[in-house]
Amino acid sequence: MDLRAALIQLNGCDDPEANLADTEGLIRQAAAEGAELVLTPEVTNIVSASRTVQNRRLALEAGDATLARLREVTAELGIWLSLGSLALLSGDPDGRFVNRQFLIGADGAIRARYDKIHMFDVELGGGESYRESKGYRPGGQAVTADTPWGRLGLTTCYDMRFPALYRALAEAGAAILTVPSAFTVTTGRAHWEVLLRARAIETGAFVLAAAQWGHHAASRGRARETHGHSIAIDPWGRVLADAGTGVGVTHVALDLDAVAEARTKIPSLANSRKFTPPHRA
Repeated sequence: MDLRAALIQLNGCDDPEANLADTEGLIRQAAAEGAELVLTPEVTNIVSASRTVQNRRLALEAGDATLARLREVTAELGIWLSLGSLALLSGDPDGRFVNRQFLIGADGAIRARYDKIHMFDVELGGGESYRESKGYRPGGQAVTADTPWGRLGLTTCYDMRFPALYRALAEAGAAILTVPSAFTVTTGRAHWEVLLRARAIETGAFVLAAAQWGHHAASRGRARETHGHSIAIDPWGRVLADAGTGVGVTHVALDLDAVAEARTKIPSLANSRKFTPPHRA
């Protein structure tokens, strides 16, 4: 079975209306060019480091204009959409947001939701640090969803550094793994491709990672820069497509039979054994 997928690479800002217009245009382009499954990056609706801006411009899921409009567009076009993630109000007393990925079917219905599990709390040096957990509530549930082309496993950005999550998704039947991202330039240059290729090889699954790219305009708060290079990788670890830099649509054809072939050649999922971890000193 073949799947025609398209990765949308965005250069989002902190204005959800502007981002929605750009995203809708690229989704329409991808569909017109033959895509059956379209994937957008992490924080499709807003790229902002300012909680003040986010509190003013974000909404709860039920009231989010980006989600509502893209559900309409998806149904109109008759495609499936992996809406990489939306930053949303959570309604929690501590005021933290959620980073939520959506899988939307060709009828516009939400088929799956996934809240990013692993928070990007790091010190990269040179004054570059991130404390995602201060602004976002982490999820705790791994998620798969069935599509006409097989089962998808949903993950987001920093999740890629935690291989146990990907193994669990593959063991649950996922043949395609989504990794929408807003990856930093520093870590992207060093780790983006190699980590995603490793996740594909370990699981014998396709990896589809749509990404944010470039300098992100901000009306308030720290400016962001992201790595880009939206990428598609096959179950043998081969790069099928790399969007490089710039905004646009990258198409890729997936032969889903390659999943069973890779898992037959290297049956590491079946060969896994439980073991006792080492004692801590």
